[in-house]
Amino acid sequence: MKRRDFLKNTAASTTLLGLGSLPLESFSVTNISSVKKITILHTNDVHSHIDPFPATDPKNPNQGGVARRAAIIEQIRREEENVLLLDAGDIFQGTPYFNYYGGELEFKLMSMMKYDLATLGNHDFDNGVDGFYAQLHHANFDFVSANYDFKNTVLNGHIKPYKVFKKGGVKIGVFGLGVQLDGLVDKKLYKETIYNEPIEIAQDMSRILKNDLKCDLVICLSHLGFHYKENPERVSDLILARKTKNIDLIIGGHTHTFLEKPVIEKNLDGQEVLINQVGCYGINLGRIDFYLDEKKNITSGGRRIII
Repeated sequence: MKRRDFLKNTAASTTLLGLGSLPLESFSVTNISSVKKITILHTNDVHSHIDPFPATDPKNPNQGGVARRAAIIEQIRREEENVLLLDAGDIFQGTPYFNYYGGELEFKLMSMMKYDLATLGNHDFDNGVDGFYAQLHHANFDFVSANYDFKNTVLNGHIKPYKVFKKGGVKIGVFGLGVQLDGLVDKKLYKETIYNEPIEIAQDMSRILKNDLKCDLVICLSHLGFHYKENPERVSDLILARKTKNIDLIIGGHTHTFLEKPVIEKNLDGQEVLINQVGCYGINLGRIDFYLDEKKNITSGGRRIII
């Protein structure tokens, strides 16, 4: 079954009650025992929303909140053997928790939920590179960004371009990309951080991860934005997918785009790339399940979980 059809048939579930395993229709009974399942959970643009929305909120009554997200993640980890939990940036800014604690609470709670990796969004610079660095020791997980060069800042050596995980014998490479900071963030906050063009960097990263390091899955944590209707040529996740190769999944942020299920784009080689983004404020948790057979052929399905 092609990835597009698989997604169509399996992405309907949006609540915790619908979190059963996706069907392995594309694999024969004889080889099903050799199939490896990798579950990617992800968030973006949580913006310091620790508490759920109040019951009186006109748009998202009783939705979101760290406690509910933690409970869902814990349940999925009990059900699944190989799970990665990722964030696509803008962890900071949006509630008084950030104004008071400066990011300490966000990092401590993410560490308690055992996030594996995150990238930086533009609002993660809101207390400057120094403010971000001051809170970094509270994060028991790493940050990746391949197109921000921090060599002349306090973050030099603390933010890596990529990280490689091994889950169930499957090698997973994850790299990060950030949005242009000039005009979006005060120069006094990002200081000497250098922004490099993301498409070219993504080509290098995906080549290194897929060809040199032999990763079976390559994931981009992107804070570029899903798509810009008013400027369709502006670098976005859709453009990134079309102009690169070797990327299997783009987990997006920045534009607060609520996708019901992952979007599929074709890359330079005509291969399918999944793109997913789950809105903002911790209202949803994204889930992508990858299945790899003994030849590392990939089948996938995705959904969003309302928290």
